[in-house]
Formats: sequence, C-alpha cells, structure tokens
Amino acid sequence: MKRVFFSFGPVTIYWYSIMIILAIIVGMLIASHESKKMKMKEYIDSLIFYLIIFGVIGARLYYVIFEFDSYKSDLLSILKVWEGGLAIYGAVIAGAIVVIYHGIKYKYGGLKTSDILVPSLIIGQAIGRWGNFFNQEAHGGIVARSFLENLHIPKFIIDAMYIEGNYYHPTFLYESLWCILGFILILIIRKITKRKKGIPTSLYLIWYGIGRFFIEGLRTDSLYIGDMRVSQLVSAVLVVIGMVVLVYSIKAKREDPIIEIEEDNKEEDNDEEVPILEDEETKEGKK
Repeated sequence: MKRVFFSFGPVTIYWYSIMIILAIIVGMLIASHESKKMKMKEYIDSLIFYLIIFGVIGARLYYVIFEFDSYKSDLLSILKVWEGGLAIYGAVIAGAIVVIYHGIKYKYGGLKTSDILVPSLIIGQAIGRWGNFFNQEAHGGIVARSFLENLHIPKFIIDAMYIEGNYYHPTFLYESLWCILGFILILIIRKITKRKKGIPTSLYLIWYGIGRFFIEGLRTDSLYIGDMRVSQLVSAVLVVIGMVVLVYSIKAKREDPIIEIEEDNKEEDNDEEVPILEDEETKEGKK
C-alpha cells in the first residue's frame, strides 16, 4: 500500500492528508448548502473556520494525550499530523465547545447550529476513515482471507488488509459504511420530522455512538484509560446525551420554522438571511 500521494524533492503529500482535506471540503460544501436553507449562511460560514482549526487541534491533542509515551522522546513529532494520529472524538469535543461558545457569544441556539452541521460531520467521518486505509491503521484483529472474501468487499481492500503476514478486520470500512448509512438516515428522518430542532443532533449522537462502541471493540489500536477503551466510554456518553436530546426534542412544544428540502427551487433573492448578532465588545468598538 502506497502511503504517499505525491513527492517532489522535500515536499511529500500523503494520501492520509488528501482524505482529511477532502472530508473537510465536502463537509464545508454540505454545511454551506444546509445553512443557506436555514437562512444562517453568514453565521455558519464564519463558524466553519474556527471549527476546522480547533477541530484539527482537538483531534491531535486528544490522540497525543492518550499516546504521549510515543511522543515524549520527540515532541516535534506531535506536529506531524500527516502521519496519522487524529482522533475524531477530540474533534467532536472541540467542535462542540466552539459551537456552544459561539452560540452564547452571538445568542444563537446551539442545537439549531448543530442540526445544520451534523450531516457534514458524519459524511466527513465516512471520508476521513479512508485515510486510515492508506496508512494501514485503525484495523481490527486477525482474520482469515476467506472471511474478508465472504464480506464481498473489493479485492484492493482485501489486499491492503494483508499487513506483516496477516489479514485484519477492515474496521475503517465498517465505520465508513456506518457513517454513510447514518448520513442517509439523518436526512430522511429530518425531512419526516420537518426539521424539528434537536432531532438531527440526537440521531447523530445515538447512531455514531452505538456504531463506534461496537467497532471500537474490534480494533487493535484503541486508546486506553487503564483497561477501558476511551472511545467506548465516550461512545456510551454520547448515546446517553443523544437520548436526552431526543426526548427533549420530541416533548418540546416549540418548533423552528418548517423548511422543506424542495425550497431549493424557490427564489432566494428575496429571502432575508438572519444576521450575525454582534457581541458587546463589537458594539462598543463601533461607537
């Protein structure tokens, strides 16, 4: 398996980096499209910049914290994110903090914002997992080739799962497919529920949390706290939070305005976008 996408002199670009960048671009496009429907494009566009920056930082810090023994002898290697070592839960936690902070600062509801962002997040995760494929990491335990063949997956994936004399569970593929199904499910149920606030967010938390909990149990490179897999613990917490949000959303009397998917065909020039609310510091600066 070739990890390098392009190399010229001192410049080397890895497939891992390409997949992460692709995931970010696709996520941005979907978020921009979604926010336009909800008349929040200006706000979401300004938020995405911070989500990308702090998401990458959070993903790296999360991984380094639990794998610090691998970096303490060479601290500069912490910066080599192109070699792998980004934990999605670190990005999710950092992103949640950014959304909450921005929501408080500009008086925007966090759930409404996260409802717009979760489709981008889950499809971005589906794409990003292929970075693990090219790095031949984030795989499961040893299996027979016949097991992989019985899964009816492409031959190039089976061949890539042959690492140092053994075949392994393609857990990256399991999670990628699980996220694609989750993306489709969120879009379908969101339409059925007329975009009721909190439903997409709760579905993401529950769907991804359940899938990651079981897939993580197959992996051989999990991060641990004692004998406990960190990602399984976080997954369980996400499922609980998702259920709480789901119950709240179902019982809530107030619903956001119903905005159907078909509104794409309507004239948008006359739609007035909700402006970004200024914080007190900005207001003082303009006086």
